[in-house]
Amino acid sequence: MTYEHGLVLGKFYPPHAGHHHLVRTAAARCRRLTVLVEAASVESIPLADRVQWMREVHPEVQVVGTRCDIPVDMADEPIWAAQVAVMRAALGDVRIDAVFTSEKYGDELARRFGAEHVLVDPARLNVSVSSTAIRADLAGQWDFLDPVVRSGMAARLVFVGAESTGTTTVSRLVAEAFRARGGVWARTGWVEEYGRDYTYVKWRAEGGVLDQLVWNQDDFDKIAVEQRRREDTAAASGSPLLVCDTDAFATAVWERRYIGTWRPRDGSGDFYLLTDHVGVPWLDDGLREGDLAVRARMTAWFTSALQDSGHAWALLTGSLDQRVDLALKIAEQTLRHRSTFAEPLG
Repeated sequence: MTYEHGLVLGKFYPPHAGHHHLVRTAAARCRRLTVLVEAASVESIPLADRVQWMREVHPEVQVVGTRCDIPVDMADEPIWAAQVAVMRAALGDVRIDAVFTSEKYGDELARRFGAEHVLVDPARLNVSVSSTAIRADLAGQWDFLDPVVRSGMAARLVFVGAESTGTTTVSRLVAEAFRARGGVWARTGWVEEYGRDYTYVKWRAEGGVLDQLVWNQDDFDKIAVEQRRREDTAAASGSPLLVCDTDAFATAVWERRYIGTWRPRDGSGDFYLLTDHVGVPWLDDGLREGDLAVRARMTAWFTSALQDSGHAWALLTGSLDQRVDLALKIAEQTLRHRSTFAEPLG
């Protein structure tokens, strides 16, 4: 049977393969389908993120979101009435012909909408997963998440610093340490600095001497956009941790270095690790410009920018082993934070 307008309701905390199976099943049986995402303020994943993820995975359906902090009690009439009032306000003045769920409560929900309840895979035989299981073991259930959700939920560890301070070396070693764990961690992504590739292309195109290249804001806009695109792509196919050798936030500091302007950019990092220039020898790889004074100034700029932005950050000092050790400890801490979810209402 084909329905005119169907409804799928859920917290999608987070969205997973089971949810997507439910939505696709409903979409195939409806001329029009609305997915309503309900999120409580106490929950860890923002409503806007869940709505955006569902829209990207299911562009063929309408996805709307609403905040709902009403308690859940299937035996309480006033609570049911309050819940449905929020749903109707979010949906607008529309008729619902079918409610698709995998839960027994769907019978009552459909009745209150004057609709038919369509029960889809209640035993979870098609996709054996739940949001509860994912929240309890994010790494273990990682592959039940769509790539767009993985990209949004991966913890991003970003290394920043002046030239020849070890950002590439330390970040690579951290990524390799996680890959060595095997399993899902073998896919831990490492995103290199796109600005270096861009510099080389610009140098080849314009010719002349490296330190005489003329930079402009458009150059840094292109670098920042491509850097973020590469991060998101790597996060979508990687593990719960993404290691980045710089990001768009750091691009703003490099813009200040080369053209003197300071335009703060949104960063993607959950934690920033700044590699100190002290104790690190200068190594010229053919694409570097500067000296000890320039590196010291850059370290100071990064420190100021990170502090002013409110980002979580730490300065990596000491030997290479000491820097990697601290970075690994911070990576573990960041993962614990990103993998800990507030209990949902109800």
